[in-house]
Amino acid sequence: MDIISPAHLAEHNQSRISALEDDYDHLGRQLARRGIDIAAATTRATRFRVALPSWGTSTGGTRFGRFPGPGEPRTIFDKIDDCAVVQQLVRVTPDISLHIPWDRIDRPADLRACVAARGLQVTTMNSNTFEDQPGQPHSYKFGSLSHTDPAVRQQAVAHNIECIGIGRELGARAHSVWIADGGNFPGQQHFRRALDRYLDSLRAIYAAAPADWRLYIEHKLFEPAFYSTVLNDWGTSYYCAREVGERVFSLVDLGHHAPTTNIEMVVARLIQLGKLGGFHFNDSKYGDDDLDAGSIAPFQLFLVFNELVAAEVEGVAGFELDCMLDQSHNVTDPIESLVSSTIEVHRADTQAFLVDRAALAGYQDRNDPMMALGVLKQAFTTDVAPILAMARHRLGGAIDPLGAWRASGHRQHLSEERR
Repeated sequence: MDIISPAHLAEHNQSRISALEDDYDHLGRQLARRGIDIAAATTRATRFRVALPSWGTSTGGTRFGRFPGPGEPRTIFDKIDDCAVVQQLVRVTPDISLHIPWDRIDRPADLRACVAARGLQVTTMNSNTFEDQPGQPHSYKFGSLSHTDPAVRQQAVAHNIECIGIGRELGARAHSVWIADGGNFPGQQHFRRALDRYLDSLRAIYAAAPADWRLYIEHKLFEPAFYSTVLNDWGTSYYCAREVGERVFSLVDLGHHAPTTNIEMVVARLIQLGKLGGFHFNDSKYGDDDLDAGSIAPFQLFLVFNELVAAEVEGVAGFELDCMLDQSHNVTDPIESLVSSTIEVHRADTQAFLVDRAALAGYQDRNDPMMALGVLKQAFTTDVAPILAMARHRLGGAIDPLGAWRASGHRQHLSEERR
């Protein structure tokens, strides 16, 4: 079921297809000289997938305030409609990740029918034990899954199990857990005991998950705990995933690291250890800024995908990845930011596919850093926009998604409909 008129997309594409074909043919000749088949690259690009966060369809905010935009979604059904618009434009975002209780779901069967009618599917559930909800018996002020009080831990575990139950009704296949537990002052927490309590809680959640589900745990260096965080880095995340079970995996959020962290090496390590499960794509300048993917450090994003594609090409055993956007749109139209970020992660993945793996391995073996870097830079500086646009066009999407969105006038329609 389309929301933007297919006739509008067809007309918008018609005025751009000739230029795209010229650019595509030109790029094809360039790539052929490097021994790369543009048709194969395009076919692969049509198979790319990145999930949309339901909360990403709304305007975000900071601790200083929030500035809502026109036509924001009022219900989970509105959020699904906005995700459907993004999918209609880019055609590589059929999956949705939900967040409970941000997403109030009173009628799971109705929601599942709505999602299916839009050509989408719910794949991942997310819990929320980092803020208190109205009527909640126990506070998470001093932690949740690692809290010193067993009653608080039990409440947090029960909420995660509730999320899994909702997810089963919606057809999801994974559950993601992020905790804000930690301390703001030296001596506030006993580090080892806090981690032990977290592991016990995580085991209870894992035991409640269906046998074919994956459980993702997401580490974060800081915030809101600024002195210590219970699940603070990839090593701790790997340890916890290994200790709890074979279907527990580490999830990497690009904003959850110190500014100088070599994130692509973290990715490689988790792949090597068999515990990389998924990604939250965004970007950052100072910390967990939740900026649009690729807006600050596109080369870093490319280097992350270079490791992912290398694992794919090398056939790393058991390598399976769930990718999702996770960002806060404070000053932009959320649909435009989701479209833009989708294009950027799609771009990085396609560029990484163009890396000459044989040449790179040769330079690495010969300890030739300049030429090895040159191989990566050649792929990174290749303008793959014609491949992405052609892939979208072949899938029935927009050659120019942002242009098609703005020309549709749909935001104005939403602002009138969702008063």
